[in-house]
Amino acid sequence: MHGQIKDGRIKVCGINSEAAFDAAVAAGADWIGFVFFPPSPRFVTPARAAALSARQPGGPLRAGLFVDPDETMIEAALAALPLDILQLYAAPERAAALGQHFRRPVWRAIGVADRSDLPSDATGADVLLIEPKAPPEATRPGGNALRFDWSLLADWTAPAPWVLAGGLNPENVGAAIATSGATAVDVSSGVERTSGVKDPALIRAFIEAARAAWRSQNDEEAARLRPEAVRGG
Repeated sequence: MHGQIKDGRIKVCGINSEAAFDAAVAAGADWIGFVFFPPSPRFVTPARAAALSARQPGGPLRAGLFVDPDETMIEAALAALPLDILQLYAAPERAAALGQHFRRPVWRAIGVADRSDLPSDATGADVLLIEPKAPPEATRPGGNALRFDWSLLADWTAPAPWVLAGGLNPENVGAAIATSGATAVDVSSGVERTSGVKDPALIRAFIEAARAAWRSQNDEEAARLRPEAVRGG
């Protein structure tokens, strides 16, 4: 499988409280996501995101999630805090234009219901966020706490680095990693005690479970490569 992110990376999205931000940083999240989409229960204003981000200069990279944004929406966020990544729900050509305009890498979300939804090119994206396709009745894009058949990804030739999202939680992230081969995962509602309210204990548990899954994979690979294993005992 091509286009993998190396070493196992974790994004905690929808950070909107001091407790959630602090827990994600302390537990070793690689990316923190702020949602700039008002209908979401995880919405933050640019000023609120900036105040949270200021609690820990450096550390995890900051991603801003936008839905069909115009330039002024992104400009307002960037004026408040230095986002490292634009996570976009937008058409490929529009996503590419925004990434070029703001000189930021773009993560473009791809909704998947079956194998035919898996992209063969990465137009408009530096990274693909692979998540369940939103149901017709959904009022927001994204995984909507759903999951899809992770085995669809096992033999997919990805055209770019990709991140697995949607329906992940501390109990299933290990299986998701083992089944899909994901080397990066994104969690939001799976670490919440109620909609939009992150639970620091669940954030820690999720990150620990994902790291444990990757360690297990690495241990298995190392065992296969030992000289005695290669020689067949």
